[in-house]
Amino acid sequence: MIRGFSTNRLLVSVDGVRMNNAIFRGGNLQNVISIDPFSIQNTEIILGAGSVIYGSDAIGGVMNFYTKKPERSTAENLQIKSNLLTRYATASNEKTGHVDVNLGWKKWASYTSISFTDFDDLTMGKYGPDDYLRTEYVKTVNGIDKITQNSDSRVQKFTGYNQFNFLEKLHYQADETLGFDLGLHYSATSENPRYDRLIRYREDELRSAEWKYGPQRWFLGNFQLTKLSSNSNLYDKIKVTAAYQNFQESRIDRNLYSEIRRERDEKVDAVSANLDFEKSISETSKIFYGFEYLFNKVYSSGIETNINTNDSEKIASRYPDGSTWQSAAAYFSYKYKPNKKFTFQSGIRYNQIKIKADLTDNNTFYNFPFNNADLNTGAFTGTAGISWLPNKVMQWKLNASSAFRAPNIDDIGKVFDSEPGAVVVPNANLKPEYAYGGELGLTLNFDNIVSIDLATYYTYLDNALVRRDFTINGESQILYDGELSDVQAIQNASKAWIYGFEAGAKISFSKNLKLTSQYSITGGTEEDSYGVEVPVRHVAPSFGNTHLSWQKNKLKCDAFVNYNGELSYNQLAPSEIDKDFLYAKDDNGKPYSPSWYTLNFRSQYQLSEALLVIATLENITNQRYRTYSSGIAAPGINLILA
Repeated sequence: MIRGFSTNRLLVSVDGVRMNNAIFRGGNLQNVISIDPFSIQNTEIILGAGSVIYGSDAIGGVMNFYTKKPERSTAENLQIKSNLLTRYATASNEKTGHVDVNLGWKKWASYTSISFTDFDDLTMGKYGPDDYLRTEYVKTVNGIDKITQNSDSRVQKFTGYNQFNFLEKLHYQADETLGFDLGLHYSATSENPRYDRLIRYREDELRSAEWKYGPQRWFLGNFQLTKLSSNSNLYDKIKVTAAYQNFQESRIDRNLYSEIRRERDEKVDAVSANLDFEKSISETSKIFYGFEYLFNKVYSSGIETNINTNDSEKIASRYPDGSTWQSAAAYFSYKYKPNKKFTFQSGIRYNQIKIKADLTDNNTFYNFPFNNADLNTGAFTGTAGISWLPNKVMQWKLNASSAFRAPNIDDIGKVFDSEPGAVVVPNANLKPEYAYGGELGLTLNFDNIVSIDLATYYTYLDNALVRRDFTINGESQILYDGELSDVQAIQNASKAWIYGFEAGAKISFSKNLKLTSQYSITGGTEEDSYGVEVPVRHVAPSFGNTHLSWQKNKLKCDAFVNYNGELSYNQLAPSEIDKDFLYAKDDNGKPYSPSWYTLNFRSQYQLSEALLVIATLENITNQRYRTYSSGIAAPGINLILA
């Protein structure tokens, strides 16, 4: 969650390639775990709108992940560098192994990275709300479900999984002006249970015997060409990026005591092409411009199986099988810097979005009043901002921008149970949602000893795509997976107002001792279906952290505290109140998100040039807590050795 927005209103990119696809949903999602943290060189978090450069979805912010680059040899002969890492953590009995090898020649370089992690069931903290305890679970033996008492209610049964990551990158430097890069990423998880669905109750009994995601697989093939020129009228630098991605995911569920297991499988093929130019038109002015094309095709199927007889039959798929999502865009940005104190930058982008979704197959299961959910729409966005340094101490930043999110296939064509007793159905009458916002920032730097960052922002979201009650052929309820459910659909049916304040400070007491602290406050309301303003679902509680770090010679230490404010019952969005099983209960028995804090200590020691030892103790006071809107309790006291 970034600045009151989440999931498909945030953009994720890996090495410059957009990871968001046509079925990124509005609820919390886990695609980012496909990225191997051990192969990351650096990350870049852009707070606020980024649609001019990144297109649809970049409303609340952009998360850019850059993986390590192959390094060429600095000598004539082959140079080899390698790293080996092992890691263990107590709260999840985590066992991790990682190896990477870099081969460098004069013009060629190769980087290979392999990681494997295995997690057991996660243990929550000792001190906190009893509402989070896992007192019982469903055990199935010979096809018979039995509710079993948990021998340790702090152990969150069925949260363990494992993951494998592979990365291969090749670089070829043809000459000083021309370079080629190829990246191959692959990630696969085991089946991973959806814990929040396993702790739901129907009356006094657990609702589901099983609810899990099938193996989550992601492949990215990324080719880049970078060309520099000193005599072209069109560019000083040009970058061409072409990429192919394949996403695979599935959902498997079975109700308690039911013989019927349902499985819905999804696959997305995503192709993208980007052409980016940079050109200095004078000593003070620079332009950036480019073009982008995206194509996604979604494959979706559904099947139900009798676990006793193994008889199977087709059921409605989650998405229209064979549906496509396309985006074509052009952007232009201008940067003017007449001196070291003042910078002005502005930009504009146009996007055309086209969706084709054939609902004929699912209409054999549901009597929708239409057989397709096609869309062809466009969106303009723009941004303008200034940076001003009136003196050595002070820097002001002011920015105004617009952003958009075009409907995707998850919005237009999905059929799924959003919550117990509710089913979301397709809606072909959707338009892009727009965000308009401004930000004012101030940085104070006192001789590089004390620095303070302050920022405040405001965002207005219009034509917001939200889930609302709906009807099909005049009916407000339909039968879905054997349960009579209220009909809902994604609609352009709301407005939202989001605002916030962020502060950060850094104090250098000496060369060795530093203090850093950050704090963020976000607020916001949106219109419900009756026009009443209610809290926004993805506005997080106030949160922050404070670090005291010390470094000398071979030793680094970091003592820090993370803290999160409370969201009372009246501050929860209506959709969160409906998911009361995620939350603790207040004195009146109402759901709320309690405040929490953790005390933590990290250390690292360089034993030799080749050997580094890391020891971390997280949540030292063993707090039992859940981060806001999460279905799983966070780790209790956790010792990490690497």
